[in-house]
Amino acid sequence: MPRLSLTARLTALFSLTSACVLLGLGWLIFWAMDRHFADQDYALLGDNLRMVERIVATGPSDGIAARLADAQKHHGGLLIHVQGKRGEPLFASPGFDFGAALEAAARTDAGARLDADGAAGANAADGADGADGSQGNGLEWRQNGQLYRGMVRTVRDPGTGEPLRMLVGMDTEIHDHFIHAFRQSLVFYIALAALASGVLGWWAARRGLSPLRTMASRAQTVTGSKLYERMPVEAVPVEMADLAANLNAMLARLQDDFRRLSEFSSDLAHELRTPITNLMTQTQVALSQPRDAGNYRDILASNAEELQRLARMVSDMLYLAKMEHGLDLPNTEAIRIAAEVRALFDFYEALAEDKAVRLDLRGDGRIQGDRLMLRRALSNLISNALRYTPPGGTIVVEVADAGEHVEVAVENDGAGIDPSLLPSIFDRFSRGDKSRTRPESDSVGLGLSITRAIMLAHGGDIAVRSERGKTRFALRFPKRME
Repeated sequence: MPRLSLTARLTALFSLTSACVLLGLGWLIFWAMDRHFADQDYALLGDNLRMVERIVATGPSDGIAARLADAQKHHGGLLIHVQGKRGEPLFASPGFDFGAALEAAARTDAGARLDADGAAGANAADGADGADGSQGNGLEWRQNGQLYRGMVRTVRDPGTGEPLRMLVGMDTEIHDHFIHAFRQSLVFYIALAALASGVLGWWAARRGLSPLRTMASRAQTVTGSKLYERMPVEAVPVEMADLAANLNAMLARLQDDFRRLSEFSSDLAHELRTPITNLMTQTQVALSQPRDAGNYRDILASNAEELQRLARMVSDMLYLAKMEHGLDLPNTEAIRIAAEVRALFDFYEALAEDKAVRLDLRGDGRIQGDRLMLRRALSNLISNALRYTPPGGTIVVEVADAGEHVEVAVENDGAGIDPSLLPSIFDRFSRGDKSRTRPESDSVGLGLSITRAIMLAHGGDIAVRSERGKTRFALRFPKRME
């Protein structure tokens, strides 16, 4: 079964709701009109019942039939049936079978039950009150497909004192004809109104969803080379503004990721080209003519250095890819930062002495994290500091409690970083400006990117400040890992 569009669903729902409301309203109007006609009929029947009662009470019982026949001539459509104590009819409208009416009266409280002293007790149900307080019990019956309404009451014969049962009735043909015509008109109007509601609902749904179609058409134009397209936030309703804003934020992230991926591919090709070219050149030169064993060993040693550099680059890229894909920390434990820094100072002590650089540690703190990853982050910063610190300079590692965070700062003397390069210093293959580059450096430009990834994995961040001959990298670790 094909799926319905949102416009079709809203149209169907709106049409169904409108149809239900119209049907309910139509039934309420029909019921109220039917009750109104019934009240009118019973009010008229009550008047007729009191008239019959007066006629019965004004003379002897043997003249009741004549008086009632005379009264019926002046009330067209009135049905009268008067019954004695033993069930014999004293008067019945000619040409009408009162069997169904009497059965209906017997099935209701209209069948009055005589008490011990001969008094008739009648309970009023749907009756009409007369001006003198007399009441009758209402009833309905069908005869030959026609609905009749009537009222029944038991009174005493003023002459003999015997109970007389009076029944008056009338047909509802005029009202039924009107109700039937009204029902047809009402059904036609409800059907027409439901159809119109469906058409209007479709128009309203289509118009209301037009911003979604605009967003869909705008999204179709987004490709890998056209990620600058954005959703029209200001042109959509408030309910869709958040969706449009979130889509724009997603597109901005994708655009940034595509840009970084493109730059990474370009940088990677550039970084791999130099060592591979060196390897090919040296190998081709070595194969161009016979050489002695010493020359071959030198060439192989040079090739081994280039291969080690390639292996280190590939290893760093794999490590960085794992970190940036949000992998969990391998191990989490309580770490004293000062102890880790001292261990790294011991490792770099020989290099620092060789370059006449002093290593200084200040403060201490504890964090929850992965020990090996912390050492790698600090090692990247210390090795960079050793690379760019001039002889006689100082590298200071300062650990301080900063409220909910522990800050570890690595600061070194030397040439500062160009402020224009600071925003991209943590990008892959970034080596800073040429003034900070050392010919002997074997860095591949991934150290700071790895350090930032390690900080993100720990729920922290990294910042850099370079001014007045001082360069300071600050790592902020949360005291507790989530």
